[in-house]
Amino acid sequence: MAYYFLRDELFFPPVHIASREGIVAVGGDLSVERLLLAYRSGIFPWFSEGEPIIWWSPEPRFVLYPAHIKISKSMRQLFKKKAFEVTLDKDFEKVITNCQKIKREGQYGTWITPEMKNAYIELHQLGYAHSVEVWQEEKLVGGLYGICLGNIFFGESMFSKVSNASKYGFITLCKILEKNNFELIDCQVHTEHLESLGAEFIPRQQFVQIVGKKAQKDFFKGNWGETFGNDLSEIEMV
Repeated sequence: MAYYFLRDELFFPPVHIASREGIVAVGGDLSVERLLLAYRSGIFPWFSEGEPIIWWSPEPRFVLYPAHIKISKSMRQLFKKKAFEVTLDKDFEKVITNCQKIKREGQYGTWITPEMKNAYIELHQLGYAHSVEVWQEEKLVGGLYGICLGNIFFGESMFSKVSNASKYGFITLCKILEKNNFELIDCQVHTEHLESLGAEFIPRQQFVQIVGKKAQKDFFKGNWGETFGNDLSEIEMV
């Protein structure tokens, strides 16, 4: 199949031309302007080192509505015990570095290339990319990061060095987003882990329509530790 090849123009073709696998276009760059246009168009980059940049919009789309988060009995117990401390935007670079380096079953290498990492660090510095850090005894043991546009959070990656650490951070994030009337979390593609937490498929066209309406403003741009505060003890988890 022939793919649409991006050149210098700041443009993406409509997502309905995507291949069966969900590839919309190939090439271009990871500039701030192109990345923001991609997310606002329902598209995200995903490629390995040595490959050209590949832009995706899968059909269907895997998302999670914050109010639909599933919290198991065992996780409720961890929250009652306050097993971890959670912060926001405290150390974005350390989170993305851990996501880059963490070994994952069945995965060789990483899609978080140095070019990709630098692009998202720049987005963080501009207030668009955010991290959730999970701490235990003052050590970073889990976390996740993603992009916020409007009231949609586009999840990118998570890591865990201690059992349930990333899940603890993700549930905390969902509760923060629910409290602040976020529409949904884009999970991009299916994983059993996220499905167990309540993520579900919706048609790509529906997702693109939601993004077109809800991701055009910058309501929550900036440092989330300052926006939402890092005293998360009052957030209702159960």
